[in-house]
Amino acid sequence: MALDRIQLADFRNHRDTLLTGTAQFNLLIGENGAGKTNVLEAISLLAPGRGLRRATLADMPAQSGVGGFAVSALLTTGNEPVRVGTAASADRPGRRVVQINSAEAPAVRLAEWLSIGWLTPAMDRLFSESAGARRRFLDRLALALYPSHAGHATRLEAALRERNRLLSDERLPDPQWLDAIETQLAEAGAAVGQARNGTVDALNTVLADLPDAPFARPALTYRAGGPQSVTDLALALRDGRPRDRAAQRTLTGPHRDELEVIMAAKNQPAAECSTGEQKAMLIAIVLAHSQLLESVGELRPRLLLLDEVAAHLDPLRREALFDRLRSGSAQVWFTGTEGAPFEAILREAAVWQVHGGVALRS
Repeated sequence: MALDRIQLADFRNHRDTLLTGTAQFNLLIGENGAGKTNVLEAISLLAPGRGLRRATLADMPAQSGVGGFAVSALLTTGNEPVRVGTAASADRPGRRVVQINSAEAPAVRLAEWLSIGWLTPAMDRLFSESAGARRRFLDRLALALYPSHAGHATRLEAALRERNRLLSDERLPDPQWLDAIETQLAEAGAAVGQARNGTVDALNTVLADLPDAPFARPALTYRAGGPQSVTDLALALRDGRPRDRAAQRTLTGPHRDELEVIMAAKNQPAAECSTGEQKAMLIAIVLAHSQLLESVGELRPRLLLLDEVAAHLDPLRREALFDRLRSGSAQVWFTGTEGAPFEAILREAAVWQVHGGVALRS
């Protein structure tokens, strides 16, 4: 179960790229700036959200194009193939259209068809960045286990924006309207918190069996930013109105959640570990997540997008990574500037040479 016939039209530096004949391992080779990561970003848009770069829609169309872009792929699920796609056009700025089998659908529906995770060089700073970056990372993991998580997160963000708008208004907001908004926020927030907490618990169960070497085994802790039940969160929001109005923002709720990570062998916060240890912990989490999906019998096709991962691993960890990925069912996409780090999988991988926004099958 995987993606094939992946087509990019006017996406970044890809005017018209078609990738066919995919395999479990797929390798994009090319110099820096060739457009390898652009392919991964395009694939990542076949999931809810803003993709692996979190870029705006205005940044994605080709500069010499007509102001829009399109990405589509054929999804094989064991039954009838499904065509999934997403696009944006110049005449509808700021709006991304999603289609499933040629019928327009909300972006959150993509989570019902496939699960996509990724690691990029920018994520190497995850443990030292803001809590918001770690929440987004956790939400991506949770979405693979709970397809409804995207919808709950979207409703949470909308209710939070509306409550903050009312709190920052010079006029006193209507208490009944605040009640209604806070009820929506509490319902969506409790669902989001439950999915995040469940994901962390499940990951820790898998990680507990992971050896400390060659990957640095992490231990995860979910710190809630407020009460976890709908009733208690709604009450906390109501009681916190004077404080929140003074601050002009909501100070309690799942938007304040934190994902804490320590390196188990050293009992040391991830932010204080070396860059290599942090990278190894990130990979360990991604591998544990993939194993978790296997163990729960997840039937949606799974993709892992690993941008410039192999080049930053020593040969022992690189071989261990390939072995673990090979034993799973996820379709994996790698990028690299040369083929040497991927010598162990070249014979079983589909390989494309990428240059100037053109991908040619090797």
